[in-house]
Amino acid sequence: MAQVERVELKTLKDFYALMGATREVRHDAVSRILDGRQARDDAAQSLKNALASLEDVPELEGRKELALDRERKIALDMAYEINEMKKDLIYLEQGEQAFLDHLADLHPGFRDYVAQGQAMLDGLDLNCLVSDRDGTVNNYCARYLTSVQSIYNAVFLARFARSGATSPVILTSAPMDGLRQMSVVPEGEFYYAASKGRECLDLEGRLRRLAIPPDKQAAMDRLNRRLEELVAKPENEKFTLIGSGLQFKFGQSTVARQDINKSVAEDESDAFMAELERLVAELDPEHACFRIEDTGLDVEIILTVESSGDELKDFDKGDGVKYLNRELGLEMHRGPHLICGDTNSDVPMLEAALDLSRDAKAIYVTDKQDLAQRVQSLCPDAVIVPQPDMLVTILGTLG
Repeated sequence: MAQVERVELKTLKDFYALMGATREVRHDAVSRILDGRQARDDAAQSLKNALASLEDVPELEGRKELALDRERKIALDMAYEINEMKKDLIYLEQGEQAFLDHLADLHPGFRDYVAQGQAMLDGLDLNCLVSDRDGTVNNYCARYLTSVQSIYNAVFLARFARSGATSPVILTSAPMDGLRQMSVVPEGEFYYAASKGRECLDLEGRLRRLAIPPDKQAAMDRLNRRLEELVAKPENEKFTLIGSGLQFKFGQSTVARQDINKSVAEDESDAFMAELERLVAELDPEHACFRIEDTGLDVEIILTVESSGDELKDFDKGDGVKYLNRELGLEMHRGPHLICGDTNSDVPMLEAALDLSRDAKAIYVTDKQDLAQRVQSLCPDAVIVPQPDMLVTILGTLG
């Protein structure tokens, strides 16, 4: 495995290439650590070189500035990439206890929150873990395409997958290719469910998909062609470079209109949202194929499914849980289960789990009181924590 060298980052392409190289280093390190060995001697040096390369990028008003092309530049928030590398270096060079002490210094109330979660799960023989990824068991990144999983994160989660749950599932709205490219846990440890659960990579490496009717797939193909044309316009290209960018999923497409750092002016974001609404209305005037879900950051355009009474609804993560239970034989009628999320779109996972078995626990990552109350109304003993690092530590230190 080649060592990552310190390089001068000039373009956005350089940045993506560097983060891709760190993915290989991290994947190798995680595999070795899980096998009871040490990471390669040059793993830490590779991450140091990558970190220096990121820190050397010139800043403009607190953001790193890179060339988009010969004429244009783009300002980027690289906090996730830089901070996760710093954490990994502490984990590799100083050991796990020093790393946990660092997290305690970083996050107020860290040890108390971790103790709460451990107390709830202690002694439970979980059947299923079903967890969202970004914002839940992975810290948020300003762009999906550079949100490479950290070494410590992967080791803690894989450790729990091996001993804490019979069937561990990561269920995300991201596309399968993106999920696999950003993950550094060796395949076979988790079921990876993407596109809200419409597609899944099982523990044997087989890809399984919920069938989409041909007419709806044709509608999806038309939508995706028009979305590509829309973001190809110079004034719209920026929406492919922030947040989730443009993602073609199975039964759903996502395009960013803003990111967590408000990189795009609000009037431009709102105008782009209006363009998307006009496009969907043109392609589906009877509202027979698509539903739009706007998070304020991402716009999800989702194929509808039939619900009770032949009514149409958008496919949500609860539908994904029920499909995965049937397809993978998860036996979710038999608990206990642990459901983890961080947004309202993750609540249907908990609702579906409770429909299948009342023996379901929940840990949600949020500082939003309305979401916390919604989760605790369904699961009164749910634990609420404000940071993904807390949930990951709860899982990774249970054994």
